Amino acid sequence: MKKPVYLDNQATTPLDPRVLDVMMSYFTEKFGNPHSATHQYGWEGEAALDISRGQVANVIDAKAEEIIFTSGATEANNMAIKGAMQVWAKKRPEIITLNTEHKCVLESAKACEHFGAKLTVLPVEKNGLLDLIKLEKAISDQTALVSIMAVNNEIGVIQPLKEIGEVIKKAGALFHTDAAQAFGKIPLDVTEMQIDLLSISGHKIYGPKGVGALFKRKHHSVTLCRFMDGGAQEGGERSGTQAPALVAGLGKAAEIASNEMLEEDARMRAMMTRFNAAIRNSIDNIIVNGDEGARIPGNLNIGFLGVDNEMLLASLRGLALSSGSACASGTTGPSHVLEAITPQESLENMASIRVGIGRFTTDEELDYAADAIIQAVNKLRV
Repeated sequence: MKKPVYLDNQATTPLDPRVLDVMMSYFTEKFGNPHSATHQYGWEGEAALDISRGQVANVIDAKAEEIIFTSGATEANNMAIKGAMQVWAKKRPEIITLNTEHKCVLESAKACEHFGAKLTVLPVEKNGLLDLIKLEKAISDQTALVSIMAVNNEIGVIQPLKEIGEVIKKAGALFHTDAAQAFGKIPLDVTEMQIDLLSISGHKIYGPKGVGALFKRKHHSVTLCRFMDGGAQEGGERSGTQAPALVAGLGKAAEIASNEMLEEDARMRAMMTRFNAAIRNSIDNIIVNGDEGARIPGNLNIGFLGVDNEMLLASLRGLALSSGSACASGTTGPSHVLEAITPQESLENMASIRVGIGRFTTDEELDYAADAIIQAVNKLRV
């Protein structure tokens, strides 16, 4: 068993060997620029984009031409939020989001205030889920865009996207979701859920880093202001030479995730249930952060009352896990997500860790992790 045991699959996932196999030829013999339309090298690059566009679209029941390749979910979120609000800010200036969104969504939404947008940040309930009544009360004919994450990256809760979509459409607003943690892990149907814009990332689904995509519904109301000009790639939505190797990897990763979704869900659900039981049977005063039912099985964020966070992480050197988002790991203090759902008195006296299992996590590794956590917590509480 390799140590440290990797349990940080919400931060990033290892590249699936099947994905690497597809990518390799585009680094070597198929190295052409996809916009070189006069010879075979360019045609091969363009074909890689076309194949991957279809593979990504199939996962969310979209059309291939509705997929725009980006450098990742952060760029896709920026494109969706800033792009939509720059178009709509004068007619419908409000953007609504949640206080537990990823930092790139919160910061993008806040940046829209510079060109006249009004930002409304709704609180979530103590289980991390949105109260639909609060959304219904907040949304109006002044709301242009609502951005709500499908699956939270820190606590793993799944928002009721279909019900949210119904509220948003009734008000005539656009619906954007950051689906980086949901894509390929839970069923997503952009038509049924009435989603207009959806962001994904390759490295969250055992694909390469540096590539992602934005789904943009083909409809006259879903118009984005471009913020990258140049050669009019990606249907004019995002200029810049595409990377066929990365895009091909994203497409293959999406295809594998879709095909193996049910099998992976069942396996990880069984593993995490056993792990959770082992922890609960040996440690008292535990809090599961986020709803225990509406969550993906690969994420368990647990708090241990009466334990110091830094001391706990220092005691778990044999485990690669985290206490929050990797994107905010340089900040001090508790996670903004945990602050939103945890009473202050509990937050000051609690160590929280995020256990993120994935496709390549083994039973042996998870048993080792449970034993290590049990020993560390009980020792720190003495």
